[in-house]
Amino acid sequence: MMNEEALGWVIRTRDPEFADWEAFTGWLEADPAHAAVYDALMAADADLAEIVPAEPVSIAVPANDAGPRGWKPMRWPKFAMAGGAVAAALAGVVSLHLMNRPDIYTVTTRPGETRTVALDDGTRVELNGGTTMRFDRRDARFAALDGGEAAFTVRHDAANPFRVTVGEAVFEDAGTVFNIVHSGSMTRIGVSEGEVIYNPKAEAIALPAGRALTHDESGLRVMDIATDSVASWRQGRLTYANAPVAQISGDIARSLGVKLDATPGAGAMRFTGTIRLDRDPVRFFGQAAPLMGLRAVRQGDVWLLKEGDGPPR
Repeated sequence: MMNEEALGWVIRTRDPEFADWEAFTGWLEADPAHAAVYDALMAADADLAEIVPAEPVSIAVPANDAGPRGWKPMRWPKFAMAGGAVAAALAGVVSLHLMNRPDIYTVTTRPGETRTVALDDGTRVELNGGTTMRFDRRDARFAALDGGEAAFTVRHDAANPFRVTVGEAVFEDAGTVFNIVHSGSMTRIGVSEGEVIYNPKAEAIALPAGRALTHDESGLRVMDIATDSVASWRQGRLTYANAPVAQISGDIARSLGVKLDATPGAGAMRFTGTIRLDRDPVRFFGQAAPLMGLRAVRQGDVWLLKEGDGPPR
């Protein structure tokens, strides 16, 4: 009986139109053996190889902040994290299935290149450099950010919310403008208008305008953010409040298409202010590095940020 039920769920969850994840989660949690049987049947399926291929804050005038203020991680109840694990597993199944559908297409930008994708529902997605995204020709309310950075201006539809899959997470629009960065195991989102729901089937964290969320190896953190700093790369600037230089380096490399690294000491420093983007690397680093209290050294085709000789300005 259990094998028959599991096989039924395998067939249903493989269907691109499947939507009853709540019932599937209930079946998995009803008996610890269910997940093991389901996984075994999925692995045994001969087709598997084909499937796997708060208030807004304002930014002060540019200034350095080397002090480690940081943000305190939020602690979530055990049941919420368990739900997140189940949701993550389900998101993985959906993502793998979507990769091989002929209706799914990929848009990629090179570092330093930007591109705008206008979807049929009126939503606009702006891709920053070094970004890869997937879209669905049959469903304009779906997008997957596989890596890089993208800004979303979404036409709100409460009956059919826009969803962005990022790794194992799902962000659901509640009528909004937001920006997502996904690099390695780190994902961060900032909301400038409306509201976004993080993992609506699990943690269900509401992020209104002026709020941001970061999820990395240290956990989940929710914080205030200046609304005008969200997707500021579109206006040729990068705006930060107490951000680590290691994060800023990744943003610079993606936006300008340069190879950039930072020494451990420099990467751990924090910066508050606005950095103007400039396509001329020599001119850009000549202005940006001192602003962060750093020195920029060119080593072949790589720029290295190092701690400055004097105190941060």
